[in-house]
Amino acid sequence: MDSTVVRDVMTVEPPSATEDASFRDVVRTMVNHRVSALPVVDRDGRVVGVVSEEDLIHKEEFTGDDDYSPPLRARLRARLSGTGAASSAEKAGANRADQLMSRPAITVLPGTSVARAARIMERHGVKQLPVVAEDNRLVGMVTRRDLLTVFLRNDEDLAREVHAELVAAIRPVKGEPPALSVDDGVVTLWGTVERRSLAQTLVRRVSHLEGVVDVVSDLDWRIDDVVPEYVHWRGESW
Repeated sequence: MDSTVVRDVMTVEPPSATEDASFRDVVRTMVNHRVSALPVVDRDGRVVGVVSEEDLIHKEEFTGDDDYSPPLRARLRARLSGTGAASSAEKAGANRADQLMSRPAITVLPGTSVARAARIMERHGVKQLPVVAEDNRLVGMVTRRDLLTVFLRNDEDLAREVHAELVAAIRPVKGEPPALSVDDGVVTLWGTVERRSLAQTLVRRVSHLEGVVDVVSDLDWRIDDVVPEYVHWRGESW
């Protein structure tokens, strides 16, 4: 199976906001479409930023006490984000999408792997990513929930792919692949292989397959060729 890419799981033609959209229009669009963020596009449909619930909530955050100051944690997060985002107080006073949005937008291409998209989300601390064409025009939106769908693969399909991966890994040493079972995405391997290092390789390769939740190894080996980490040879006599 080819790796799942963003276009396979994204929402096509997602709701968006124009740069001059009012605060109320942005909120209305998010509520009506039940989304937590909106890409902001220019008149040519190119993504210029993203407005999230976090950007909008500052207006409520600063309502009331005039001497309120955001927690240090929030100020540090804004400083370290490196996105040139406006301060919490500035966003609290904003009334248009181009004043509210975080910029530049962190985006992905349709052909980006879901694994890479997940890493981008984690690195930038975002829950969704606009999907853009090569010319930066909006073509979709992908969320954390979308990326999680790779773990819903049918166990039978996953078992076939795991078996194929084991056969490919064993082929150079001309052995028989271990037995396997898959239950709710958890792969169990058992049997005997020639070397302990091969058993470790098999577990690692299977764990990297898309949709594998976990790997339980009941593998045994004839030769333990793995040197314990605590053994260090320094060229001295024992």
